[in-house]
Amino acid sequence: MDRWQAMKVFVQVADGGGFAEAARRLDMSAPAVTRTIAALEARIGARLFIRTTRVVKLTEAGSRYLLDCRRILADIDEAEAAAAGSFVTPTGTLTVSAPVMFGRMFVLPILSEYLQRNPAVTGRVLLLDRITHIVDEGIDVAVRIAHLPDSGLRAIGVGHVRRVVCAAPAYFARHGIPARPEALAGHTVIAATSAWTSLDWRFGRASEISVKVSPRLSCNSNEAVITAALEGWGLTRLLSYQVAPLLADGRLQVVLSEFEEPPLPVHVVHSEGRNAAAKVRSFVDFAVERLRANPLIN
Repeated sequence: MDRWQAMKVFVQVADGGGFAEAARRLDMSAPAVTRTIAALEARIGARLFIRTTRVVKLTEAGSRYLLDCRRILADIDEAEAAAAGSFVTPTGTLTVSAPVMFGRMFVLPILSEYLQRNPAVTGRVLLLDRITHIVDEGIDVAVRIAHLPDSGLRAIGVGHVRRVVCAAPAYFARHGIPARPEALAGHTVIAATSAWTSLDWRFGRASEISVKVSPRLSCNSNEAVITAALEGWGLTRLLSYQVAPLLADGRLQVVLSEFEEPPLPVHVVHSEGRNAAAKVRSFVDFAVERLRANPLIN
């Protein structure tokens, strides 16, 4: 059995959710896919899929094996690409992840410009309001807004963003402006419920003030939170870049700025260091230059 081909078949079955879809993607017959998976399971000595009449699901062993297969196949592709010269000329698919609004506002335009300059590269963008696992999820480059722990990843700082409390001027005209963080208890709060947010709002250079807010409205979308704030429904806490144009034209107003925590750093992160493929090295250099020049994060 060709173990490399068997791994490719296994990954396609897992990604496609079934044997027929994998056969279509690989231009194989469905029985050939079934035989390949059966032979692979026999070689490994464990079931990789749970098969029913309606669905094909990974077993626990299959889920672990899938991560290893992705890594091994990526290593093979990298070795072949190196031999073909892609470590000199940017080629192949470049996968970039970023927070949803940051990615839409900044990363997507940068990647679009990069792709125009590098016609042999194909782009793939994952906009997610959570920390992505670069190796496990097959990501080449990630933008992260956070204080990063020590890791084997290479992180390049490109700027900072503030956490700001803001609302529409009409809201403050009706309810007054809070003078201290503790006064938020008497205000209507709109809260974002993404992975970046918490109902414990901390203030001060050393986060010495903590206020647990009780939102009247919670949204899993920062855009929805901003819309509600613009309508004067309540006040909210967001990252400064998310509302920068609205602050500039006066539609939203920042309060409690003297109590803000230190800004959050913005990093461009990748895992390959000096041995990175040309597509990764060149995009990182391009993105770092563009982001450092952006006044909304510097």
